[in-house]
Amino acid sequence: MALKLIIDTDPGIDDAMAIFYAIAAPEIDLLGLTTVFGNVTTAKATRNALYLLEQAGIEIPVAEGLHRPRVLPAFPPSSAVHGAEGFGTLTVPAPRRHALAETAPEYLVRMAREHRGELVLCPIGPLTNIAAAMELDPSFCSNLKGMVVMGGSLRAGGNITPAAEANFYHDPHAADYVLRHGCHITLVGLDVTNRVICPRSFFADLASESPKMGGLLHVMADFYIDFYETVGKFSGCGMHDPSALVACLAPELFTTEPHVLRVTCAGDRSGEMITKTSANAQPVNVCTDVQAEAVKQNFFKIVAKLS
Repeated sequence: MALKLIIDTDPGIDDAMAIFYAIAAPEIDLLGLTTVFGNVTTAKATRNALYLLEQAGIEIPVAEGLHRPRVLPAFPPSSAVHGAEGFGTLTVPAPRRHALAETAPEYLVRMAREHRGELVLCPIGPLTNIAAAMELDPSFCSNLKGMVVMGGSLRAGGNITPAAEANFYHDPHAADYVLRHGCHITLVGLDVTNRVICPRSFFADLASESPKMGGLLHVMADFYIDFYETVGKFSGCGMHDPSALVACLAPELFTTEPHVLRVTCAGDRSGEMITKTSANAQPVNVCTDVQAEAVKQNFFKIVAKLS
């Protein structure tokens, strides 16, 4: 039976990679997308999510999420990394379809109840919507089969500051709340995603196999890799968000350790993920090692199927 999945996303170039993977994988039943700020504003994230679905020729619900962090003021989008519209140099037209009337937290709570024990949630942006859903329904996390989160860094340092990974940095209070009060969480952070590196040739080969969808990713990735080169990384781009999707289907490609985690919410270490010692707290399964080449091959083989 296919895995029932919802992606909470801020598309974003690597978000587009992750969404196309979920669409292409026959083992995934992608029920919907929820949107959040981060790489772009929430409004643009919603537009971009609808655009990606239209390009792939599928119609599933999109629910728009919250527009700012729980406590902190709004951050500017990551336009240097993803481009002003989120997809590098691509111009994104207004979509034909619209988001649901429900907010993302309301939609997530409803879907977790309707598919109790069957639904996997994969957040690949800041955890603002997830924290709000947990507050809206105290049984939200226990209704899920599991949650696979792209975020955080146990030992690899940060990618937006020396201490912090970007998703946790953009709403540290939400990340801390989810890690403190959630359950059945697997964390796919920089400890593994920094090791899954895709060079330009990877995307050129993908475009050859899948001219339309792979071609879109190829155009986007040129901008993304250009950014990586400006910060001194010349071997390609990290496969951050798609690695979390691969972990949903092929967890055997990842090594995990259980840790009780918290997130620093103030000062120059804001967004830093730290370990705690607690006999009572729910541990999180943190990915600490990865079969990087196998993850890349898994992604390529599945996305190459898209026409």
